[in-house]
Amino acid sequence: MADHSRVFVDGAGLRCADVVRVARRSASAELDAGALDRAERAFLFAKETGAKRAVYGRTTGVGANRHAVVDPAAADEHGLRLLRSHAGGTGDPLPDTVVRAAMLIRLNQLAAAGSGVHPRLLTALETALRVGAVPLVHSRGAIGTGDLTALAEVALTLAGFRPWAVGSLDPVPISPGDALAFISSNAATLAEALLTWHDLDVLLRASHVVAALSYCALGGSPEAFSEVVHARRPHRGSVHAAAEVRRLLAQDGGPTPGRRLQDPFGLRAFPQVHGPALDAVDNLERVLTIDVNAATENPLIDIDSNEVYHHGQFSTAYLALALDHVRAALHHVAELSTARLGDLVEPELTGLPPFLAAGPVGSSGIMILEYVAHDALGQLRHAASPVTLGTAVISRGLEDHASFSTHAARSAHAAVAAYRTVLACELIAAVRALRMGETEPRGTVVGQAFRHAARSLPLIAEDHPLSEEIARAEALVGELARF
Repeated sequence: MADHSRVFVDGAGLRCADVVRVARRSASAELDAGALDRAERAFLFAKETGAKRAVYGRTTGVGANRHAVVDPAAADEHGLRLLRSHAGGTGDPLPDTVVRAAMLIRLNQLAAAGSGVHPRLLTALETALRVGAVPLVHSRGAIGTGDLTALAEVALTLAGFRPWAVGSLDPVPISPGDALAFISSNAATLAEALLTWHDLDVLLRASHVVAALSYCALGGSPEAFSEVVHARRPHRGSVHAAAEVRRLLAQDGGPTPGRRLQDPFGLRAFPQVHGPALDAVDNLERVLTIDVNAATENPLIDIDSNEVYHHGQFSTAYLALALDHVRAALHHVAELSTARLGDLVEPELTGLPPFLAAGPVGSSGIMILEYVAHDALGQLRHAASPVTLGTAVISRGLEDHASFSTHAARSAHAAVAAYRTVLACELIAAVRALRMGETEPRGTVVGQAFRHAARSLPLIAEDHPLSEEIARAEALVGELARF
């Protein structure tokens, strides 16, 4: 659904949800006049300072060339050479949504007035977002110390030296000093991480609903979700997960006793396993919110103190570690979903035929869903491997650490896609079990969710290919987050 509203950009108040609106629903950006004025002051101060002293990347080369002094008469050519030499990205093009998110993040960072770029670059980014122009940006070329290749491609596109993927703008001149100032950012990595954060946040909220449906199909015990129980060990995420299940299952007359003294772990330990993932996603949002509003350019042009600072704010260890944590937590959540899927095809737990089969003796029912779910779980397990255990030493040994946050973001994207499949398989099984058992889900809200899911998922008794149903369920799980 298109969003024709505008997101206010001032370098300080951009929210993760705002980035999603611009990237995926075509909302546009409105640049704060005060931020543009501060950017103008930073540009003039950087120009003045560069005429008096060495400033990395403006009056010198970069990386191990940091002591190579640039001829002031060739400053324009130096900037363009820097952009051309760094625009060496390869691999598949980034999706337009990721590029739009990166453009908005970079615009907001530049609005924080720490880069010293000419204000017309801010205006150009704002205009591109408004008219829907998107540069062609390659995906490969970053290791978590700045998205140099991606942002060099964006800058050269704005300057008229590279083709646009969608639409176009009139070329914008690159001023002396603009080159490094523009590309000194991790905006593309932040964009990929932020869009993945949003998708995972939706899936984790939908997971409460799917788990509640499985609870109803399995005749779960409400004791494991009791407020009394969770008050004794009040981790924020697990308390919230238990409260969400209670909300979904709430009914007149109080909770119905379960069928068993104790349920399998898939139900009984749901809050304790799901809670850490909720906490990890909240932490990731905090990291992203700080970074999309940060003036991290090296050097920092600070107009409040009238100083230039050389520093290491390009490091993205916070982001990389937050993403590693999210993927590890998500793997536990997915393991528990596959456990509940296994419970749902077990007659001793459901009172229904093995594999929820409804045909002649020996029918397989939804047996194959376990294979599909465990295949996806295996992919997720691979994607959950920590990227922060590696590093890189480059530029003749000067740059001797890398967080690989870009790879952490892409692994998170793969993990979320795999988890969507796992959750879809559980959803199909839970809905089928409830239909076959002619069991009305406990609770008003979970009942509404069940009826919504049942309208989208067919009930075909005999053995049949399940691929289409899995695809439908994958699309459906996101909708369940609103219940």
